[in-house]
Amino acid sequence: MNRVDLLLPARERFGGQRLGEALGLRFGRANRAVGAADPAARVFDILPRGWPVAAATRQRDAGDAAHGAWLRADPINGARLLAYGRALSLSERDSSALLPALKPLFGDAGFPIDAPAPDRWYVALPRETRLPRFVSPEQALGEDLFQHLPEGEGAEGRRWRALLSEAQVVLHNHPHNLARAEAGLAPVNSLWFWGAGALPDRVRCDYAGVYSDDEALTAFGAQAGIASGPLPQAWSEAVGEGAAVEGARLFDLRAQRDLALIQRDWLQPLAQALDRGALARVAVLCADGERFELARSQRWRFWRKPLRSLLD
Repeated sequence: MNRVDLLLPARERFGGQRLGEALGLRFGRANRAVGAADPAARVFDILPRGWPVAAATRQRDAGDAAHGAWLRADPINGARLLAYGRALSLSERDSSALLPALKPLFGDAGFPIDAPAPDRWYVALPRETRLPRFVSPEQALGEDLFQHLPEGEGAEGRRWRALLSEAQVVLHNHPHNLARAEAGLAPVNSLWFWGAGALPDRVRCDYAGVYSDDEALTAFGAQAGIASGPLPQAWSEAVGEGAAVEGARLFDLRAQRDLALIQRDWLQPLAQALDRGALARVAVLCADGERFELARSQRWRFWRKPLRSLLD
């Protein structure tokens, strides 16, 4: 079935932004349903159950994830989580300068650390390692780091909090961070542990392609053996003007906040593709669980009132 699904942020993120007249009619006539929040977490069927982002991205970055379990230890900046990963604009020179100072610390703890990509650092773990609870950086962006220290009252929590504290001291005193600050660049003053786990035994997906700037989705897409890559700027870039879509495709727009741009670049051209029969269906999946399903046959639902916004 030729269809396109769009992942959107929770509807309240758009505030009072309005739908255009034509799209308001379409959304008013669409099929609606309410499902579980965070539909992105159900894009893949992963066995064993979990979300082992570190192993999936490690396999893509280095090809050696099958040799154990992995934990991301991404470089970050700020007493509040102000920037991490790509937002820090780190180069191989940065990671090559900073990592040697951290390797003895993590090596002595039995957890080797390395960085096959400058903005993605990894800790290797024995498969049987017991870990405290870690949260993803997306969940904590802008918040105080103290609120998101490795959770756990037992030895595991204390061990990882102590390891993090020692790593912060090493990074704070590192001359390369002083050089970055003098150059007007954000220093790397802490690490963010997250995404722990081993490579899944199986990853399945109902989509033929998943396109996102979320590295977890594209890494799991590679594990599932489907097409995956960064989010195109617009639908026309994704498929080409007038082209048909083969199979089901998912496009992740959760990072976008301008509803007018989403309408111009995605919803309007997708509606045109529905009208000419290039698509059988378009579904809009909001992060709060609201779902809109658009189809060509709905144009005859004259009795339905148009929507002014996605919150109607």
